[in-house]
Amino acid sequence: MCLGIPGQIIEISDVNRKLAIVNVGGVKRQVNIACIIDEQHPAESCIGDWVLVHVGFAMNRINQKEAAETLQLLQEMAEILRVSG
Repeated sequence: MCLGIPGQIIEISDVNRKLAIVNVGGVKRQVNIACIIDEQHPAESCIGDWVLVHVGFAMNRINQKEAAETLQLLQEMAEILRVSG
């Protein structure tokens, strides 16, 4: 099973290498955004976008509502595991 974690792009760190800084639950990580950019949506326009991050890559864009719902579910799962473990 693959798990994409929602994060918000807050900075483009290297346009040529297609790298951005993403805020994932308060933790800032560098990710590759090559999968989500094209001529209609270049790297520079990605700031503020919500994306699903998997193994260091922004796999696709999601809307803010989807991101919030997914983050809430992940938080609930973590709580269940903490209590039962």
